[in-house]
Amino acid sequence: MGQSTSTAAVRSRRESDHSHRPKPKSTVFVSPMQAEEWNDSGFIDGARDYISELPDECLACIFQSLGSGDRKRCSLVCRRWLRIEGQSRQRLSLNALADLLPLIPALFSRFDSVTKLALKCDRKSVSISDDALISISIRCGNLTRLKLRACRELTDAGMAVFAKNCKALKKLSCGSCNFGAKGMNAVLDNCASLEELSVKRLRGITTDGAEPIGPGLAASSLKTICLKEFYNGQCFGPLIIGSKSLRTLKLFRCSGDWDKLLQVIADRVTGMVEIHLEKIQVSDVGLAAISNCSNLEILHLVKTPECSNTGLVSVAERCKLLRKLHIDGWKANRIGDEGLIAVSKNCPNLQELVLIGVNPTKFSLEMLASNCLNLERLALCGSDTVGDMEISCIAAKCVALKKLCIKSCPVSDCGLEALAGGCPNLVKVKVKKCRGVTCDVADRLRAARGSLAVNLDICEHELHDASASDGGVQDIAGELPPAANQMLEQNIQSSSTTRSRSFKARLGLLSGRSLVACSLRRWSSGSSSSRT
Repeated sequence: MGQSTSTAAVRSRRESDHSHRPKPKSTVFVSPMQAEEWNDSGFIDGARDYISELPDECLACIFQSLGSGDRKRCSLVCRRWLRIEGQSRQRLSLNALADLLPLIPALFSRFDSVTKLALKCDRKSVSISDDALISISIRCGNLTRLKLRACRELTDAGMAVFAKNCKALKKLSCGSCNFGAKGMNAVLDNCASLEELSVKRLRGITTDGAEPIGPGLAASSLKTICLKEFYNGQCFGPLIIGSKSLRTLKLFRCSGDWDKLLQVIADRVTGMVEIHLEKIQVSDVGLAAISNCSNLEILHLVKTPECSNTGLVSVAERCKLLRKLHIDGWKANRIGDEGLIAVSKNCPNLQELVLIGVNPTKFSLEMLASNCLNLERLALCGSDTVGDMEISCIAAKCVALKKLCIKSCPVSDCGLEALAGGCPNLVKVKVKKCRGVTCDVADRLRAARGSLAVNLDICEHELHDASASDGGVQDIAGELPPAANQMLEQNIQSSSTTRSRSFKARLGLLSGRSLVACSLRRWSSGSSSSRT
């Protein structure tokens, strides 16, 4: 039971040897209180601190690679780190409430190198006023990016003073503000380096007799213009027409007839490469005008029911560099095979195609697959004509396809199984709300192609059938292992965090049934194979 004499002697010699060995140097970690005790020689309690020898520039680079939370914690270590962290911070986001005004001098004396600033206020609070914005502009003369959200107390006068103080501005994004055309024109007249302008719900621009906006000095440098939710978005016409370097134009939910304005824009601005049109009044006349932009690479037509095959054909025949095409036909059946075949014949560089509410057939899809050899991303949503035959065609012809999304289409397991041997470069498949698809096909695809990511969202109808065939959750819950019962209970409880309680309970129960059905299939197949 006791220790032998020889063992004790060996241990004694080992301890004696270790006591005479020099201890290796290690990094010293100190608390914020200890950091204040550092002396000028870089030692604390006799240990060398190497971090204090780093130049300010090196520490600044380290801070810039950290997240916001880590930067805040680092600023509490010592006064030096607090100073360097503040001086190296270029991006700042503030809650733009009215009581921010007295805090501005202290904030921007610490963060004196800010070039990207976001001022956001919620809709139920009183936002900053002109005085606060002017005070910020005086202390941030090098500001290059500004984002304003729900700053309803700002006026044209405040924006005019800000524009004069921050002439280096390159990007302006404002939404739900109350200043109007005069404030916007002040920015365009003073900020000659402005490259991106995004405006949403600018309440100061009225529907009747709105002052024209632009072009100003910024017209020569503007590359991106985005307008959202305007009753009179045509008042930005002079700015768009005068922006000769414009490359991206995005119009979302702006009322009024845009055909005539697009004709003038396309004649004056021919270098555009990206155009987004969503829920605006535009017809084939506007698309014919857009076709003058021969360098066009990206086109989004979302819920523009007056656009038809005729307009799409004109774009395809003249915009041969098209790489990305998104069409939401809104179930109007005005864009179909004719337009898509024109795209397949004239746009060989097409890489991304998204069709929502459009009814292509095997004929047009086969043409796209055969002629657009660089097609890597394809999404088919809400189409009544895309079935197993069309999916099999895609699997056989789309050699370069990497990502495929199918939603609300009459597709079954038979069609998806064709992907097991087709599309050799496919890395991800997403299937949602397709009634004929079961969870079994996902398992078979993963088994056939181990590297393929399959995202399957089975519709409620299929889940009901699966649960009925398996006897219901209550009937089989007692037969499951304890781990499976626990998983089922957690699945049902986790679904109660969204939407209404009754709907969440049903949704959780259905997802639980799906889990049980799939689990039973796997266990039954595994047990049968083990018995054999």
